[in-house]
Amino acid sequence: MSEAEAATAVNVAGKLGFKDGDLVQELGYDDDVDFDFRESLEDGIGTELLTEDDQDVVDGVILWWRNGDGDLVDALVDALTSLGAGGVVWLFTPKSGRPGYVAPADIQEAAPTAGLHSTSSAGVSKEWAATRLVSRRKQ
Repeated sequence: MSEAEAATAVNVAGKLGFKDGDLVQELGYDDDVDFDFRESLEDGIGTELLTEDDQDVVDGVILWWRNGDGDLVDALVDALTSLGAGGVVWLFTPKSGRPGYVAPADIQEAAPTAGLHSTSSAGVSKEWAATRLVSRRKQ
């Protein structure tokens, strides 16, 4: 890997708040995901993404979600199963105008029901929008 490629990988992971050694689980994988993004993220964390079959406690979850995939609340609750304290869920949805587009209002409606709230977004993929979701603090 060249110096420029290494910097790009660290940049992608860093934009999502991940660092070398973090464990990240990937859910919703299909043949339409952004493979360049995945490769850069894996390079940035220094390991492969974990699958839905892995039971490790993880630092973060990448959830690829498209309109028509089912119930978003259920998927977000499932994403919390392996998430460690302080971990984040990054919800990736197709950008506006692309097949499977999910309206931001749908995310804003589903997240609180799953015990999450949206904090930010990141531009890390050409075809996919990324929304950062974290657990709501106990009051």
